[in-house]
Amino acid sequence: MGSGGVGAAFAPIAARRDFFEHVVFADYDEARARRVVDRYGDARFSSARVDASDPEAVAELARRERCDAILNAVDPRFVMSVFEGAFQAGATYLDMAMSLSEPDPDEPYARPGKKLGDDQFAQHERWREAGMLALVGCGVEPGLSDVFARYARDHLFSSIEACRVRDGANLVVEGYDFAPGFSIWTTIEECLNPPLIWERDRGWYTTPPFSEPEVFTFPEGIGPVECVNVEHEEVVLIPRWIECDRVDFKYGLGEEFIEVLRTLHKLGLDRTEPVRVGGVEVSPRDVVAACLPDPATLGDKMTGRTCAGTWVTGTGPDGAARSVYLYHVADNEETYRRDGAQAVVWQTAINPVIAFELLATGVWSGAGVLGPEAFDAVPFLDLLRDYGSPWGMLELTP
Repeated sequence: MGSGGVGAAFAPIAARRDFFEHVVFADYDEARARRVVDRYGDARFSSARVDASDPEAVAELARRERCDAILNAVDPRFVMSVFEGAFQAGATYLDMAMSLSEPDPDEPYARPGKKLGDDQFAQHERWREAGMLALVGCGVEPGLSDVFARYARDHLFSSIEACRVRDGANLVVEGYDFAPGFSIWTTIEECLNPPLIWERDRGWYTTPPFSEPEVFTFPEGIGPVECVNVEHEEVVLIPRWIECDRVDFKYGLGEEFIEVLRTLHKLGLDRTEPVRVGGVEVSPRDVVAACLPDPATLGDKMTGRTCAGTWVTGTGPDGAARSVYLYHVADNEETYRRDGAQAVVWQTAINPVIAFELLATGVWSGAGVLGPEAFDAVPFLDLLRDYGSPWGMLELTP
């Protein structure tokens, strides 16, 4: 569901594998889905039109095409309709962003209201009793970052103090003053909502957007990047399966990017509720998205690398303090040369392909609403290497 940047990048990665019989690329604009199929020319690919906001339409398409599984690659505002459609169709569900949060109406920068994924986890028993799996948050972040946390728990630490997800890049897009490498709709949602932090003694709490700046030095030539708190699913997922004292997420946005987001918020252009312009009602956030370049088209204009990873601190198996950064780097030159996809969307898309292969071969299995932490990390990380995009690990000073 969804044939934009990530949905399109899924195609060339999957085309090199033989674990599936067929993939239907579905989109509200079938012409966009058809372009993906025509571009990669795999006989196992076809296209279809679907309205992701309509659960019955999602279910009907899945039944008609005999789909065993549905990958949700649309904006997170459609998570619950695709989630429900998959359940109605009896299909395994997988997404890369979870159901939306709602800030606490009285103290938004102190305590959470509805958290990311709460609407999905509320249906865990329904899915479990039906013997069906909803694998949520399985892109790169969330997704691979959560796999890293599980690997650290199982193989690197006897006890974990903190899992800190850190994302940074040195990407440059030529010819644009402002060109996000990912969906601006999603970017606005996660960056302007109150960031979520989890601590064992305090539970979940929130802070103001862009709080607690720190400089983190990223590997493979990216270097030091200032990172700030951002709302993200790992803070909801990791504490459910990983024993630790703290989980947070920080993103290297850059001061210019932050100022643009703050300006959009001040002007009300981050709003999703429609406003009347002349005789037409339109969402301000949709207007912003329409005015910016499609992230899927930026590959030939982008240079640099992007890094996603999990910084874990605690006690190693030998009883000594330990600090490691488990990471994955995508180089835009490589991803565009290999698959015609820019690095940010490609790095996101490779992970659900791997997850589907593990599910199709029976290496991963389960029932209910589960995150990547619920599964053995080693087969996933082994396949990442097999796909030609290895992960790395840095030993840091404790």
